[in-house]
Amino acid sequence: LGFSYFNCMEHTQHLWKEQEHTLRRSFVFPTFLTAIDFVNEVAALSEKHRHHPNISVDYRCVGLSLSTHDDGNIVTAKDHKLARAIDLLYRSNETC
Repeated sequence: LGFSYFNCMEHTQHLWKEQEHTLRRSFVFPTFLTAIDFVNEVAALSEKHRHHPNISVDYRCVGLSLSTHDDGNIVTAKDHKLARAIDLLYRSNETC
């Protein structure tokens, strides 16, 4: 990604909320299967970034949370970069 840390923060801070040293965001999909497809795409993207979110699925809602475990479970540039990439992935697949 060609974004600086501050550029990533600027683009993600209104969509992702920082709570308890973790970036969090929920995504709602039209069907359970589209939610699961998104989870699989996030998994592949996370592997490329070598950084992995905690993921929860509640029917059509996918919850993601990011923190950097290696740095003491805090939010770092790594989290903001992955959050930005996930946002781009979501927007590229938006159908509703």
